[in-house]
Amino acid sequence: MTATAFRDDVLRHLKYTMGKDPEHAQVSDWRLALSYAVRDRIVDPWFAATRASYDQQAKRVYYLSMEFLIGRLLEDAIVNLGLLDEAARVMDALGVPLSEVMDDEPDAALGNGGLGRLAACFLESLSSIGVPSMGYGIRYEHGLFKQGFRNGRQTEEAEAWLARPDAWAFERPEAAFHIGFGGDVRRSGGKTEWIPAEAVVAEAFDTPIVGWQGAWANTLRLWSARPESLFDLERFNRGDYSGAAEPEALARTISRVLYPDDTTDGGKRLRLKQEFFFTAASLRDILRRFRSEYGRDYDRLPQKVAIQLNDTHPAIAGPELVRLLHDEEGLDLAHAIGLAQGTLNYTNHTLLPEALERWPVGLMADLLPRHMELIEDIDAAHAQIHPGRGVSLVEHGEAKMGELAFVMANRVNGVSALHTGLMKETVFKDLHALHPERIVNQTNGVTPRRWVLSANPRLSALITEAIGDGWVGDLEQLSELEPFVDDAGFVERYAQAKAQNKADLAQFLREDRGLVLDPDAMFDVQIKRIHEYKRQHLNILETVALWQEIHDDPQGDWTPRVKIFGGKAAPGYVFAKEIIHLINSVAARLNDDPVTSKYLRVAYPANYNVSLAERLIPAADLSEQISTAGKEASGTGNMKFALNGALTIGTLDGANVEIRERVGEEHFFLFGMTADEVTARRRIAGHAAQAIAADPRLQRALAAVRDDTFAPGEPGRFAGIADNIAGPDYFLVASDFTDYWRAQREVDAAYRDPSGWMKSALLNTARSGWFSSDRTIRGYMADIWDARPVAAE
Repeated sequence: MTATAFRDDVLRHLKYTMGKDPEHAQVSDWRLALSYAVRDRIVDPWFAATRASYDQQAKRVYYLSMEFLIGRLLEDAIVNLGLLDEAARVMDALGVPLSEVMDDEPDAALGNGGLGRLAACFLESLSSIGVPSMGYGIRYEHGLFKQGFRNGRQTEEAEAWLARPDAWAFERPEAAFHIGFGGDVRRSGGKTEWIPAEAVVAEAFDTPIVGWQGAWANTLRLWSARPESLFDLERFNRGDYSGAAEPEALARTISRVLYPDDTTDGGKRLRLKQEFFFTAASLRDILRRFRSEYGRDYDRLPQKVAIQLNDTHPAIAGPELVRLLHDEEGLDLAHAIGLAQGTLNYTNHTLLPEALERWPVGLMADLLPRHMELIEDIDAAHAQIHPGRGVSLVEHGEAKMGELAFVMANRVNGVSALHTGLMKETVFKDLHALHPERIVNQTNGVTPRRWVLSANPRLSALITEAIGDGWVGDLEQLSELEPFVDDAGFVERYAQAKAQNKADLAQFLREDRGLVLDPDAMFDVQIKRIHEYKRQHLNILETVALWQEIHDDPQGDWTPRVKIFGGKAAPGYVFAKEIIHLINSVAARLNDDPVTSKYLRVAYPANYNVSLAERLIPAADLSEQISTAGKEASGTGNMKFALNGALTIGTLDGANVEIRERVGEEHFFLFGMTADEVTARRRIAGHAAQAIAADPRLQRALAAVRDDTFAPGEPGRFAGIADNIAGPDYFLVASDFTDYWRAQREVDAAYRDPSGWMKSALLNTARSGWFSSDRTIRGYMADIWDARPVAAE
């Protein structure tokens, strides 16, 4: 393809797709025109991959997830197609800088945190490896929410990412399924039939996901809900205008918002509807495709189809697949259960029992009456095979979706070595004893194309200059950088790349968010959803203690530091929202302090998303991975930081354990209790009070949180946080504080040796190549899916 042809395609789409001429086009018009021109170049490998999958009758992988945090797709596609330089030249010639065009693209509001970002990385790696696969999820109109701050408190507004056309999605009106809810179950002539009381239509939108070097593209199919009847004209003509639109409004509610607040009965009902909606539509689509290749030879289903359930949200797939095979296709119930178990696999992402979904039996029976019966049938069949078992799928009036997903899975995987081991000992202890071969580990990974090549072009160019560009497709080649740690000139260039990234971030946050950062200070970053187990309150508590110490000795040898936070709290999670309020209140006080602000500042840019992460991670010096040991399943942010040369301060939790093993313990700042020590500590009555009594620093910091230091005129505003730390302190903030303080002072000392710090940073990059999602996907292929890559013609 010539530059002239590419330019002509952009101008053609500007004129004939957007209806604009260059003289009157806005940046968004240029962005859409460029996106359509790039999409044109994805379609051929996309079609070729589909043909090859059919021609070779390859096993297909289907990834079901409530979230796909894909971020912006334009740069991803340009990079993977090898068009970055070409696109930059074309857009420069047209008078619109490529960077300005790419920055105009909104983040797709399809996820919240690590769960969704992992799914996005996996889709890109599946395409890069050439595995026939599809992702299935929901096309949320408004995503989770757009976060703002008002007087330090989180505010939530609807995301508007679809306000302009989505250049990447192809609408597929022919791929539509009626999805029912409620109703009755009828039996006649030995057959069982579910008669739903209401239904919506699931409409498909397909986004091609192109892999590295553009050889293969898979599909992300997202479902949007619409009513069976779009508009009630009779009610409209009677003057009932709102009633006429009611069916559409109610149906669209299903695909409007990710994770609606489920603290109400209505919220719970909507969440269960969402989960069944996308899971049922996906399974019907999968079986339709299977039948187009193999007819009704369902015994081949486990050999030709692997379905991966990303957490418990699609766990209803078990009974729904059994219903489709048994009720609708006429297979014997035991046979249908066996085929479903051979086809489904389940990824667990949490060791928090409360995060393993449980639905009230009454709600399940009302909304999905046939599925409630099938859950009980599956439970009874499992009990018959395993008499005397210590676990059931229905207990205390609740259907247990984690246990259901486990029982209906061929393989169950954890996402880090520690997490997988703890799964066997805790949440699935009884089931593991019954099925000792079922649980396997697949440590998470991240795609290097997005998180190094695109996000950190300065570092990428330096790496490629040193070892060639093979690392982009084989990240473990980064180990070839290790000898350069003794090359003073290379280390200096590595340091310059980091410094320039920090300067860029400081400029962006000043211009876009009004935040002032000193790029010469250490950038200490914690970015993740706000949750007690992730312990943002430990971080801000140590910040308060450090501020107090600097006040005591303002002439001391302090290491200038900027504490950067990012992340959203669920709308109904009151305590997490109070943590956000505290962080912003501390920031307001510290950043205006004439004595300490030159040494310590706090920044909390609102509305953390993928695009903001792509700015923050390459600029970070220190990565905060400080969750209570035994609570974080894996993490992927920790991997992105390490690859981009940030040193980690963290506990032995999730994938931190494996990161520390690979980068070397001397290049990782360890603190805190182990998972076993956490369990033992919780058994000690008054453990928080003991920790506070033993540490005057902690006492003073808690007193400042409790009084009006950060809430002028409102003493006790944050007493709830202080009381939690001093009282139950389930996540052991008080007990880990003293060791966290120690580790942070080790960080200060290390940072004051710039050469030593940069050598450690370089070794983090060189030794983190194992944390590629390509490696993770190959593990799934071998240990879970029994899938093979396919070459497109």
